[in-house]
Amino acid sequence: MASSPLTVHLEQYEGPLDLLLDLIRKQEIDIWDIPIARITAQYLDYMQQAAEMDIELSGEFVLMAATLIHIKSRLLLPRDPELDRISPEEDPRRELVERLLERERFRNAAEMLHEKRLIEESLWSNPQLSAFLSEEDGPGLEATIFDLVATFQAVLERARSRPTYQVNHENITVAAMIEYLKSALAGRPKGETVPARELFEAQRSLRSMICLFLAILELVKIQAIVLVQKAAFGEIALKRHKRFEEALAADAAPVIEKDYH
Repeated sequence: MASSPLTVHLEQYEGPLDLLLDLIRKQEIDIWDIPIARITAQYLDYMQQAAEMDIELSGEFVLMAATLIHIKSRLLLPRDPELDRISPEEDPRRELVERLLERERFRNAAEMLHEKRLIEESLWSNPQLSAFLSEEDGPGLEATIFDLVATFQAVLERARSRPTYQVNHENITVAAMIEYLKSALAGRPKGETVPARELFEAQRSLRSMICLFLAILELVKIQAIVLVQKAAFGEIALKRHKRFEEALAADAAPVIEKDYH
C-alpha cells in the first residue's frame, strides 16, 4: 500500500470530500488528473487507521471508498479501441472532480465569510438600524451572507442527526439549483419571502444542499434575489430583487450554466 501523508494523530474531517481535498492539496496533485490508485490507497489507509483508533466514520466515508474503488476498476479495465472511436468514454474521474470543486468553493466561501465576521466584530460601530433597511418595498432587514452561512450550518447539523438522512448519487449541479430557485420565486407576489431553512431542509442529500447554497450565493451576486430578516437575528428568507427578471433574462442564463455546469 502506498505511503500516506496522514499524521499519527489522525486529522478529523467533516466528510469524505474534505479528506480527499486535503490529500490532493497536501501532495500538490492536479485535481483534473487525480492518480486514483494512489489516492484510493491513502483513503483506505485513513479508514483503517480510524478503525484501529476506534474513530467512528459515517456511511458517507464507506460510500466514497466504494466510489473510489469503482473508478479505479474502470480506469484499469481495457477499452476496445474501436468502441472508443465510435463512442469515446468520459473520464470516470470527472463526476468526482466536479463534486470536489463544488465542495472546495463552498469551503473557501465559508472560510472567507468567517474571516469577514472576525473583522466586522473587531470594527463594529453599532450603526443605526435604518442603515440596514432593504431597498425593496415592505418591512424587513437586509441579511448578510454570513447569516445565510449560519442558517446553512444549523440545517447541516440537524440533517446529520437524522437517522433517515442519506447521501445519494444524484446528478445535482449548481446550475440546476439556480433553475430550482427561479421556479420557486418566479410565481410569488412581489415582496413575498421564502425561508432559506425550508429550502435547505427540502433537499435529500448533502450534495444538493451545497449546490443550493452556492446557487443562492450566485443569485445574490447577480442581484436576482435579496436575503432578508423580519427582525434582528430572525429567520433568513429569500425574496426577489427588483432586478429579478433582468438578472435572469435569457441572455444571462448561459453565463451561469458555463460557470456551474
